[in-house]
Amino acid sequence: MTKQVLITIKGLQMPGPGEEDTNIELITAGDYYKKNGHHFIMYNEVMEGFEGSTKNYIKVKEDSVEVRKKGVANAHMVFQENKKNLTYYSTPYGSMEMGISATRVKIQETRENIDVNVDYALEINEQHVADCNICINIKSKEAQDFSLRS
Repeated sequence: MTKQVLITIKGLQMPGPGEEDTNIELITAGDYYKKNGHHFIMYNEVMEGFEGSTKNYIKVKEDSVEVRKKGVANAHMVFQENKKNLTYYSTPYGSMEMGISATRVKIQETRENIDVNVDYALEINEQHVADCNICINIKSKEAQDFSLRS
């Protein structure tokens, strides 16, 4: 895997009966390195309507995924299969306590590609909000012919 990577993050929140599912997708460039068998991915994110950006750090281990946000938004989210992890998520709108209960963490790795797929239940301030899925794909920039054209 090269240092320069293309990161695709797709998220799905399924709040439950009578409410609409929410899809998000982010495609961005970032940096990658591997140390002690762990994958580290870094990228910047801009929050519309706010000065500055948020640095995102993703650490992929054999059986878990950590996401750290520092900047306009701040959080340290840990996704571990069959474990509930609590964190505070701070945004310009305020802070909230988040509970993340991962039911599945699947990581597939090839020489030029890493796929992460996580199913989890999301709680905000001790209230179940949605069942969620997040898919993260990290690809070497050189290993593809990528275009944002339709």
